[in-house]
Amino acid sequence: MNYIDAIILGIVQGLTEFIPVSSTAHLVFASRWTGIYAGNPQQITATMAVIQLGTLAAVFVYFASDIYKISRNFLKELPIVIKSPVKAFSGATLSSPPANISLDTWLGWLIILGSLPIGTIGLLFKKAIEGEGTKNLWIISVMLIVIALLLAIAEKVGKQKRDVSKINVIDSIVIGFAQVLALMPGASRSGSTIMGGLFSGLNREAAARFSFLLSIPAITASGLLELREAIKILPHENFGPLLLATVAAGVVGYASIWFLLAFLRRNSTAIFIIYRLILGAVILLLLSNGVISPAI
Repeated sequence: MNYIDAIILGIVQGLTEFIPVSSTAHLVFASRWTGIYAGNPQQITATMAVIQLGTLAAVFVYFASDIYKISRNFLKELPIVIKSPVKAFSGATLSSPPANISLDTWLGWLIILGSLPIGTIGLLFKKAIEGEGTKNLWIISVMLIVIALLLAIAEKVGKQKRDVSKINVIDSIVIGFAQVLALMPGASRSGSTIMGGLFSGLNREAAARFSFLLSIPAITASGLLELREAIKILPHENFGPLLLATVAAGVVGYASIWFLLAFLRRNSTAIFIIYRLILGAVILLLLSNGVISPAI
């Protein structure tokens, strides 16, 4: 990997991590185009996961105030929860928050709850997730189309009446399991979780905002685990370009978060649905005619 390759990968990662169009799909094509680690899916997976740390940094910077308030109140009220969990969560139901802890603390617990599905399934299927199948263009193209259709249904049937302050246990579970779909290449973590939020009745901005906050544990765990692997399996001379790619992903990722939240305040996800359908169909057409190969 040279520095030009690194900048390309970083920009692609930053643009597509938060926009619901699948970063994996675009990074697979970017890795083919640049020719990095041809025929080695493990090295490509490790590279992608490390570059994701740049977009994770973008989340930390953009949501610094929210993260600080959630962390501060969560730690402040944790002793109360440990001492008397029944009292702390008094009044809470599957569809309503408790009366005795703050909204910030409640969001902290919901983020933990929503992270359990992908954490559990991700560890159980770690080898398969890192394998060659996760870069297969047949799977990627099908998932691009499947999530586009599900997102379109969510836009149609979702009530979109509740904001972040009204997120509940059911929302967290639904969005958490929707995030598991992101383990399938082409699904898109942001696309899957925003879809889950819309199905739950959140408005578009709330679904995207909770999606970004929910990404913190998943991307942190994935990135740090793969960073350890990357040190072992990637050529040492590539660490400089990899660092540049991570920085580029962070800068572009910050702009992508700003854009998507501003966009969803006034618009639906229709443009992303259409893009996914066209991209998925084009890839299927190219695969069917033997223009491109399905594997790396």
